[in-house]
Amino acid sequence: MTTEEQYKSFILNCTTSPKSVNNYSDFKRINETIAKIKGVDSFDIYSCVHTKELQDIIDSLNNNEEFKQYEKTGSYQYSNALKTYMRFLCAKELFSNEAKKIDAPKPIGLQQIYYGAPGTGKSKTIKDLTFGESVIRTTFHPDSDYASFVGTYKPITEEVDLRDCYGKKVIDDDTKEVVKEERIAYKFIPQAFLEAYVKAWKKLGSKKSEKSDKSYNRIHPALLDTPEIFTKNKASKKQFLIIEEINRGNCAQIFGDLFQLLDRNEYGFSDYPIVADKDMQKYLEKEFEGWEITNKDEINQLYGEANMVNLIMKGERLVLPSNLYIWATMNTSDQSLFPIDSAFKRRWDWKYVPIREGRDKETNAKLNWYINTGNKQYDWWSFISKVNELIGSLTNSEDKKLGYFFCKAKDGEIDADLFVSKVIFYLWNDVFKDYGFDDKDFQDEEGKILSFDRFYEDKNGKTNVDIAIVEQFLENLGVEDFFSDEGKEEDSEDSYEKESDWNLNNNNNSNSNSYDYTKYRVNGSSELLGKGRMALAVMEYLVNDKKETYSEILSDISRIINSKTDRIVIKVEDYPLWKEKYKNDKGKRWYDDYPLTTIDNVKFYFTTQWGKGNIQAILHLARTKGCTVESVK
Repeated sequence: MTTEEQYKSFILNCTTSPKSVNNYSDFKRINETIAKIKGVDSFDIYSCVHTKELQDIIDSLNNNEEFKQYEKTGSYQYSNALKTYMRFLCAKELFSNEAKKIDAPKPIGLQQIYYGAPGTGKSKTIKDLTFGESVIRTTFHPDSDYASFVGTYKPITEEVDLRDCYGKKVIDDDTKEVVKEERIAYKFIPQAFLEAYVKAWKKLGSKKSEKSDKSYNRIHPALLDTPEIFTKNKASKKQFLIIEEINRGNCAQIFGDLFQLLDRNEYGFSDYPIVADKDMQKYLEKEFEGWEITNKDEINQLYGEANMVNLIMKGERLVLPSNLYIWATMNTSDQSLFPIDSAFKRRWDWKYVPIREGRDKETNAKLNWYINTGNKQYDWWSFISKVNELIGSLTNSEDKKLGYFFCKAKDGEIDADLFVSKVIFYLWNDVFKDYGFDDKDFQDEEGKILSFDRFYEDKNGKTNVDIAIVEQFLENLGVEDFFSDEGKEEDSEDSYEKESDWNLNNNNNSNSNSYDYTKYRVNGSSELLGKGRMALAVMEYLVNDKKETYSEILSDISRIINSKTDRIVIKVEDYPLWKEKYKNDKGKRWYDDYPLTTIDNVKFYFTTQWGKGNIQAILHLARTKGCTVESVK
């Protein structure tokens, strides 16, 4: 069966909406949009057969303004179709060996540029991919040039013997030692490129114990027809040269004639060697003195002459070795600094890093960062989403949008000072200043413009962030309040405790207007439940009716509920450790009197922490799983 046939069969036999097979398998509009994003003539969603690939596509679509408009007019049928297809792929990976294939090592590009909006994690992506490898890092800027990237002569201070006017060494009368003096001398100093270049070549060989007197002769042309003598590099000894902010420097000026070396052959070596200048030649000859390259004959064969490696070791020729990886980052917001020409572009593989919610590298759990004004907490991802919508609508561009890591949180918190000095400053000075501040999002309740200077106030001779103005802007955008992993609203711990009590006790008769006292019926039951008990009933449905395994429960939580899985479910066997760790926590955090057991015989407790800030997540989960939940006000 084709992937399309398998998917339609999955909808018909494994979902609660088999009649929706046509809607859930209609990807025409999605295929058209993805094709536009990728810049190709056509795209077939069924060519995507792994969840990681599909998630990248979903992230790209969620950042596309045209697709967002399709979503609104189509009653979100496209996102529902993608979610159904994601569940299909999850099921395939759970019951097959396909997931192993995607984790298999894949060839990586020798020259790659990771590009995207500021804060999307481009540098972090490279850092993770090169962890444990040999890395040399440099950053381009407007003053970068060939000398600062490759190397040049620089004045240095060196200590030499002091000599008298007759050229004799001066001896100290007391110590009887030669007197030293410091003098200015000039020495060739290698920079990032040459440092990486030398290290890469040395990784392909070893130090010779004795110099060989072997003479080299030109290889007979007949041997060029025997490709089996070539040995493709297996990248076991990688050397990385990382260039941060590559478009902030003039690449043509910085690379100079090295540009020609970027053309690589199928074995990873430069197609076209270049002649090194005399200064560089002297430096390289000294560095490579006594080194022997392991596969020199095969490398010589690539260039049709027997002494190419010898010329490289003498510094007379420059050739990028097959284990030298040159990777770079580029902020799309900085494209106007030094535009990269098409000839330079086509020598690189381009890797787009989309805007997506930050996740923990080890657990893949959402990071849940928040903005803390001191009075209130706002969800950071909600802010990123809202402000990017505003940027897109005003600028009609993706370039100036913010990524999740634009601002670095400390223990998950971004305080008001950091938020204004870094985020607001960027928005007001680099994004919105050319488009005016007429939009209501930039006005206070009286219609006055929120100019940048209004984000600060002078009190007793000290300049501080004006919290009221910060909150005004966040409220204008519609940024959601932050809720912790347990569902507690951070600005009022007591208020959440009262709401948790309500979840546990449906007969609470409080008349306070601060809380949402909605009750629920699950799957037609006559029993009215509070939020916590309703959420427990939904989980019970997944365990008993849907027969989900524990891993499937965890997958549901991580994919749909904005929380870490260990804050929603906990294995019974792990519960004593949790109690010991949080022994001072007096609240009832778990339904520890009502364990649930999955079909694969894992016993676990479910959290009690459901309030108005996170209840929509469990309602959404119920809908996607075919569990009917009716609200009763």
